[in-house]
Amino acid sequence: MRRAFLAQMLLGLCPAGVVRAGSQIEEPLSHSVRSALSAAVMAAAPPEPLLSTPQEQQAYAQWQAFSSQRLARYKNHPTERQEFLQTLWYEARRAGLPLSLVLGVVQVESAFRKYAISSAGAMGYMQVMPFWARLIGDGNASRLFHMQTNLRFGCVILRYLLDRERGDLFMGLGRYNGSRGKSAYPQAVFAAQRLWVHVVD
Repeated sequence: MRRAFLAQMLLGLCPAGVVRAGSQIEEPLSHSVRSALSAAVMAAAPPEPLLSTPQEQQAYAQWQAFSSQRLARYKNHPTERQEFLQTLWYEARRAGLPLSLVLGVVQVESAFRKYAISSAGAMGYMQVMPFWARLIGDGNASRLFHMQTNLRFGCVILRYLLDRERGDLFMGLGRYNGSRGKSAYPQAVFAAQRLWVHVVD
């Protein structure tokens, strides 16, 4: 899954209520990169886990139970937690990102608040800047409040920025947040990530 995603791409701990999105900078994208990113965020299929063996099914169920217990602090309803985790699992796996990393980013960026908006205008769970909707989406920034759309954009953008930084998590996270080279944001994500590490990560 990640190999196909990368092939497309190569074409071309905060308190609750605090939103950590920085002043992300809109950077020019080459036509090939824009096309690859646009293709990566379109055609959002229902996030059904691809679990072909009983072992994979068991591991997924264990991860769901582990993560749901931790997520209960932020989301009260079990069905809401299950749907969020299923979607996050699908989008993180699709982008080749560790589940714990994406959960750490969501925790730090929005404290798992679907309708969070930062002072810089970043939106939703992964605090996606509206200019991304124009650059690689259909231009409708309000769709960034849709759960799967937000997680899809966030994971695609994070994967792209990590690849730009040759896999350097510190620099990639800083670029994602608009604070490249500064330690506060990456360290906050790493601290949050440790809370979500599970064997299937």
